[in-house]
Amino acid sequence: MTTLIFTHSDCLAHDTGPGHPEAPERLAVVWEVLDRAEFRDLERRDAPEAEIAQLARVHDRAYVEAVLDGVPEHGYHRLDGDTLLSPGSRGAILRAAGSVCAAVDAVMAGEAANAFCAVRPCGHHAEPARAMGFCVFNNVAVGALHARDRHGLSRIAVVDFDVHHGNGTQAMFTDDPDLFFASTHQSPLYPGTGASWERGIADNILNLPLEPYSGSVEFRQAVERVLLPALEAFGPELLLISAGFDAHARDPLAQLGLTDADFEWVTRKLVDLADRQCGGRVVSVLEGGYDAAGLAEGCAAHLRALMRA
Repeated sequence: MTTLIFTHSDCLAHDTGPGHPEAPERLAVVWEVLDRAEFRDLERRDAPEAEIAQLARVHDRAYVEAVLDGVPEHGYHRLDGDTLLSPGSRGAILRAAGSVCAAVDAVMAGEAANAFCAVRPCGHHAEPARAMGFCVFNNVAVGALHARDRHGLSRIAVVDFDVHHGNGTQAMFTDDPDLFFASTHQSPLYPGTGASWERGIADNILNLPLEPYSGSVEFRQAVERVLLPALEAFGPELLLISAGFDAHARDPLAQLGLTDADFEWVTRKLVDLADRQCGGRVVSVLEGGYDAAGLAEGCAAHLRALMRA
């Protein structure tokens, strides 16, 4: 068994307009990484479109329908100050969420040790009835609740190492003691959430804010001393990763100083814990990363660690 890749060309058709950081070129960079010799033999599967019922487990159904009805025939439809829809957005937003559901199914069926969803737009800022920060549907949360409904899992964890706090995932998990969300992120920074005192209904939310210009030492200490013990104590049956690479030192939207080695290290630590706790079942989904080289090399490091599972 190895690492499965879920992706789709529809994700390139989500046009965010001139100069927008979350551009189709981001996914093209990831595809270039996947075409390298070390990753070329990984099996790739087309990401299916998410079903309305899958989206409605985490989003208000009225919001889901309003978003899909709002995809324009021409031009752009703005959902918030940062988040737009274009004529090609419908397939992208449905396949980004559907990829995580399909990856969960494949990993639960033992078809692969783990899976990586190379999709866009990202999702972790999307709240139950609100688009935010480039995110329309919360891809990782949709996958988590699909795992519960389809596979009967009772304890599901998401670890988010994007530089921005995953406020949407936290909002969807905070009142459910069987869902665990842990986030390392820069603070202060958009969206302004993710304080350490935000703990959830049963200490099922763990926020580890890092000051601007923190680097490898601070990040690794937070993961090693706090995140991993808390995750182990939770005892997940499935681990999902919101894999953002905008904490890279090269990224223009934040001020953390992580390196490629840090992304490989944290992925290896999470995979090792999954081996002990949940039969190695890991599904990772692409979130942020807005410098081409930082995204490419961070993603490559992440994939290497997944492949060694």
